Amino acid sequence: MKRGDLPLGIGANGAKLAQVEYNGIVGSGTAMQHLKFVYWQDGDAWLGYLQEYPDYWTQGETLDDLKEHLKDLFLDVSSGEIAGIRKVGELAVP
Repeated sequence: MKRGDLPLGIGANGAKLAQVEYNGIVGSGTAMQHLKFVYWQDGDAWLGYLQEYPDYWTQGETLDDLKEHLKDLFLDVSSGEIAGIRKVGELAVP
């Protein structure tokens, strides 16, 4: 893995949880966001989704290609241009 990608564990059915860096523009500078994603290989294809948006999958020919598609997917789902985007949240309960 490269560019700050960190393996974070293996889930059910061999799906792996990892992290990818995304360079997003904030004001006049550049800020690095770290996005967790789940991925697996199915035949010749690499499949995955952003952990925060599990309903929206993408694929790539290689793991690096998948990461680029995941970055594009993040731009699409976080832009506010698409109505009805579902995402995962966290709730603290006593």
